[in-house]
Amino acid sequence: MLTRRTVLAALAAMGACGNIGAAVADDYPSHPITMGMPFAAGGPGDVLARIMAARMGQALGQNVIVENITGAAGSIGTGAVARAAPDGYSLIFGNWTTHVVDPVAYNLNYDATKDFAPVALVATQPALIIGSKSFPPNNLRELIAWLKANPDKATSGNAGAGSATHVASVFFQRETGTRFQLVPYRGGAPAMADLLAGHIDMMFDLAADALPQVRAGQVKAYAVTASTRMTAQPDIPTVDEAGAPGVYVALWNGLWGPRGMPEAVIDKLDAAVIESLSDPKLRAKINDLGGEIAPRELQTPRGLADFQKAETDKWWPVLKAAGIKPQ
Repeated sequence: MLTRRTVLAALAAMGACGNIGAAVADDYPSHPITMGMPFAAGGPGDVLARIMAARMGQALGQNVIVENITGAAGSIGTGAVARAAPDGYSLIFGNWTTHVVDPVAYNLNYDATKDFAPVALVATQPALIIGSKSFPPNNLRELIAWLKANPDKATSGNAGAGSATHVASVFFQRETGTRFQLVPYRGGAPAMADLLAGHIDMMFDLAADALPQVRAGQVKAYAVTASTRMTAQPDIPTVDEAGAPGVYVALWNGLWGPRGMPEAVIDKLDAAVIESLSDPKLRAKINDLGGEIAPRELQTPRGLADFQKAETDKWWPVLKAAGIKPQ
């Protein structure tokens, strides 16, 4: 049975913990923060992480250092942060692959939802549906009609099993009732090289990788897999406008820390994200990469958590039905 003395002692302990938490938050950050990047240096996600880290460092008054920890489709670096101390000094700049695809494709030793404290959604990047210059269709409606009239004759390159480009291809086939051959590569660059050479017919490529070729007139751009046109290339129609309504695919990036981070620390990190994303120079850089800034309501812990759940609900049935596994 609880005595009055026991209750008072417990309340005093709770108050002390609260004071300690407040003191930690007031002092945070007192030294550099590490932002894990679970993919290789030089890719679109890495570039975006470094842009964000530099600007967030200004907002926080401490350096934010990007550390590339790669392997197993981003799950190695992501898992390292899941096991890190929840003090706000180890973060993960994750994305759709690490927090939606990997839980289906891999037998992870962490939970991509429960083992992380969401901070904010940062940006989304749609895919572009593109074709080689020699491929007969000239717009999306013609492409769908051609694929239906010629099942399994077209070839579509992708960056490997489980990649955004692979899943986009599978999703497009399902939603449009078309069939074509999926050709996996070890990354998007060799797939693009074969598309430019005419060895494959089409691709569902990330905007950051496809835009230079589109602007150079080296490939045909059929549509952007989003409900709104791209800021960086507004002349490309959306899938809704071009003939495949609702075929939305986007690789998005968000910021998480380990589960158990103090709420006051999360709030400071979130405020730094919001300040960074309101900077016109940073916004222009993200748009130039083919990205779109996350809406303000999603630049919050609850916004990211809800967005991740919606993406999980949408994509897990697609991934499981397709039997997508890493190679």
